[in-house]
Formats: sequence, C-alpha cells, structure tokens
Amino acid sequence: MSKTLHSGLRVLAVLSARGEGMTITEVAEAVGVHRTVAHRFLRTLEAHRLVRRDRAKRFHPGAGLVPLADPVERDLRAAALPLLEELADAVGATAHLVVQEDPEHVRALMVVEPRSASMHVAFRPGQLDLVDRGSAGLAILAAQPARPGERPEVRVAREQGYAVTYSEVIPSVHGISAPVPLRRDGAPLSVGVSVFDLAEQDRVAAAVLSTAAQLARVAG
Repeated sequence: MSKTLHSGLRVLAVLSARGEGMTITEVAEAVGVHRTVAHRFLRTLEAHRLVRRDRAKRFHPGAGLVPLADPVERDLRAAALPLLEELADAVGATAHLVVQEDPEHVRALMVVEPRSASMHVAFRPGQLDLVDRGSAGLAILAAQPARPGERPEVRVAREQGYAVTYSEVIPSVHGISAPVPLRRDGAPLSVGVSVFDLAEQDRVAAAVLSTAAQLARVAG
C-alpha cells in the first residue's frame, strides 16, 4: 500500500467527516503528519479541485468530488430513490439504503427524509458504522449464514425477516431494517428507517419489508 496515497486520501476523509472548514494545522493533527506534509497534500488536492480553500484559509471538500461520486451505484440509487421517498413518507421517518463496505463496516449509501413529518432523524449519506451495531448492519448479517459468536439479535432478525435496535447508532432512536435479497456481483444491502417511537412496529416493519422486496425486483 502506498503510504503517501493513503495519507492523501485520509485528508479527504477527515475533511468530509468534519463537516466544516479545517486549517492546515488541524488537518495535520487529524491525519498524523507534519504541517508541511499536510500543506503539500492540500495543495495537490486543491489543484485537482478535490478540496477548496475559503477566505479564512480553511479547507473544505471540493466540487471536484461530485463527478467522482456520481457513478457510484448510479443505477441502484436511481431505482431506490422513489422507493425510499415513498417509505419515508409512509412511516413519517428518515429512510436509508445501507451497503456493506467490508467485513466489519456498513455505509449509508442513501438517506431520504420524509417530506411532511414535523420531526425526524437527520444524518448524512456516507456515514460509516460497524456492521454488528445498528439495525442496518444486523439486517445484512441476518441475510448471511450464521456465524459463531454472532449477536442474538442477528438470529432474531433472521427468523422474523428484519432487525430492530435502539440507541445503537443514534442515541434514543430506534432502527428497523430489512435485507435486500442479494444482487448478482453486488455488495449486501439493507433498507430501513430511523424512528423515535416504535408504537406501530408491525406497520413500520411491513413497510420496510415491502420496500426491500420492491428494490430487489427493480434493481436485481
């Protein structure tokens, strides 16, 4: 692995995760390199429009990242968007499509907020979480063969077809997710919602399961 490339990509990851501008010194500390090295990384990324500098000389993710991200699962995202919008509006909660990135992690590929709910959970696409924490990851694990030492919640999710968790990824928030039947050559997926109240768990779970099945049909 190229250590230089690794550190440069870490700069982009740190800037994206921060959500606000960072100074050269802050970037250097976050990545674990000397300030001079961080400056060289930032200047190179800036030349490719992958980062931008504001008037206060703080660095942000650049517009050059947009065309790089657009092709990622383009067909899947296009198929999923109307289904997630329908799910979010039907249950009055934020809906999400999550993909397994590696054996240990899942990443939010899409996040769709309800259009009429007075209050809902908000988080950004791209969020990375442990696969064995939160309903999205547990649903993905439930669609796979049982593993020694897996959480009891995975077995329950395998039996009922969907996973339910509370306050595991976002404090005081319930998650309900269902696996999307595996696509050919595709990474494992789950569809779910994040809700404050589980008073209507059966209705919400039915809507999530229906969305997962629909997405499997149109994007399989």
